[in-house]
Amino acid sequence: MSTSPTDAQLTGSELLRRDHPVVMGVLNVTPDSFSDGGRYTDLDAAVQHGVALFSEGAHVIDVGGESTRPGAERVDAATEITRVVPVIEALFAHGVPVSIDTTRAAVAEAALAAGATVINDVSGGLADPAMASVAAAAGCPWILMHWRGHSREMQKLAVYTDVVTEVRDELRARADAAITAGVDPGMIVLDPGLGFAKLPEHNWALSAHLDVLIELGFPVLFAASRKTYLGRLLAGPDGTPRPVDGREAATLATSLLAVAAGAWGVRVHEVRATADALAVWQATGAPAIRAEVKEGR
Repeated sequence: MSTSPTDAQLTGSELLRRDHPVVMGVLNVTPDSFSDGGRYTDLDAAVQHGVALFSEGAHVIDVGGESTRPGAERVDAATEITRVVPVIEALFAHGVPVSIDTTRAAVAEAALAAGATVINDVSGGLADPAMASVAAAAGCPWILMHWRGHSREMQKLAVYTDVVTEVRDELRARADAAITAGVDPGMIVLDPGLGFAKLPEHNWALSAHLDVLIELGFPVLFAASRKTYLGRLLAGPDGTPRPVDGREAATLATSLLAVAAGAWGVRVHEVRATADALAVWQATGAPAIRAEVKEGR
C-alpha cells in the first residue's frame, strides 16, 4: 500500500480528523533503543528509512532521539536535538509528516521549528512542565502517554489495584491539566503506555479494555510494536522470549484488534503489513473510527 498524495499533505490537525486509522511509523535515531538502536544513527540511513516507511503507508513518522526502553540512561537535551533536527528537516523537505518523540519542551520546540507537526510525549507532560505551553502555542496534536517515571525506575512503579481504572483516571488528569494550561481539547491524543510501568498482565488488561479509555472522548494511540510482553507470550518451550524480529505477526494482531476496538491510530516499526491489513479491514466495510471530544471537555 502506497501513501496517496492526499495523505502526503496531511497536517497534524488533519491527522486527528481522519475517518480511518492512522499508522505512525517508528524512526529511532538512537544507539540504544530496544528494537532498532544503532540502525539509523547515520543521517542518510535515517532519512531513507523514514521515506521508505512513508511510502509503505505510514501517515506520520515518529522521530525519537532518546531511548525510553526499561533501564535506559537519559541523554541531555542538546544531544537529543542534535540527533533529531537534521532528520526532521530532511524528512520535511521530502514532504513526509513528522512527529517528535520527546519528553522535553526544548526538543519539541526545535523539532516543530524543523518541520514536525505532532508532539508525542511519553511522559504525558509530567517530565517537563513547560511542554504544555509549547503544545498550546503550537496548536499541534499532543499525544499524552500514561507514565509514572523515567526508564531507570519505571518498572518499580508497576503497582496497580485496578490497572484499567487507574490508567484511565491518570490519563484523564493529564488531559485536564493540558486543557487548563491552554491546550485545545481537540488536539489531545491519549496513549495507555503499554510496557511503561506495566507488567505483561497490565498490558493485556489495557488491550482488552481500550473502550474504557476511548470513552474519555479523546483519540487513542495504541503502541505495542515488538514489545517484550509479546515476546514473552510467544516464548519457546524453554521459556526464552521470542526475539524482537519474531514479534511482527503478534504486533499486527494487537494493532488490528486495537483499531477494531476504536483506536485512532497505531505506532509500529514495520509499516507495510499493518497498512495492508488495515486496507483489507476497511474494504470489508469497517466503520469510521474518528473520535469526537466530548461536549464540555
